[in-house]
Amino acid sequence: MLPHPDQLAALAAIVDHGTFEAAARHLHVTTSAVSQRIRALESATGQVLVRRTTPCAATEAGTAFVRLARQTALLYDDLRADVGDLGEDHRVELRVAVNADSLATWFRGVLDDVARWEGVSLRLQVEDQAYSADLLRRGDVLGAVTSDPVAVQGCRSESLGALRYRPAAAPSFAARWSLGRGRFDWARMPAVVFNDKDALQHDFLAGRGLAAPPVVHRVPTSADFHEAIRRGLGWGLLPAPQLDPDLAAGRLVALGARNRVDVALHWQRWRLESPTLTRLSDAVRSAARALHR
Repeated sequence: MLPHPDQLAALAAIVDHGTFEAAARHLHVTTSAVSQRIRALESATGQVLVRRTTPCAATEAGTAFVRLARQTALLYDDLRADVGDLGEDHRVELRVAVNADSLATWFRGVLDDVARWEGVSLRLQVEDQAYSADLLRRGDVLGAVTSDPVAVQGCRSESLGALRYRPAAAPSFAARWSLGRGRFDWARMPAVVFNDKDALQHDFLAGRGLAAPPVVHRVPTSADFHEAIRRGLGWGLLPAPQLDPDLAAGRLVALGARNRVDVALHWQRWRLESPTLTRLSDAVRSAARALHR
């Protein structure tokens, strides 16, 4: 069966907006029209595609159709742009997943590029690099900065290099937990993590044969995570672009001259011949090169 674009658009709108009513408002049609489109699509596929929960969500079968809906929308938008038919109010929507540390550092070069593009709406979803590929599988985003080098089905993957992290702390915190000669009491020092998905600090300790820190503070934004370490709440791994200016100014100290963690990053994107998606990929690739300058 070949789903009609209007059916796919209705499905994506329901997933995005949570209810049939909200989807209808977004599409400027009646709720009845949205219901009819979904019933027809489910009848043609022989599967339930939408969970009628609050909010509504795609079923496992529906996920593939949501991804198709977003891909179809992008291709139609590219076509409208080619023939000059986007209209003043229409925007090509670019949904991208990016981890918080990249967004706070090198990915800002992508924002600089997109800011100069006409008719584009960038929608970023912040997700840990170890989990962002899941958003591609569900069709929630068209591209993702991820630590997973294996391309999601229907996607391309390319290396962006590595984002280097170093353990750091406020000078007063480091002095308090120093054991002398550049050694620190790693087993007892409080640590700061971004959220429950942030395993960097725990993995770093595990590599030294140590268990989880006895005190863990959770600070779930990149800027505030950085500031919490500055204020001596605990130690944490900071990306070099954030850390280096503080090291130079004496606001932070590195905990060990050779301690570092390199997190490999990859750009995964839909395998579509889309000029807009290619342009976005070029911007990501260009911005990532700043990591190695």
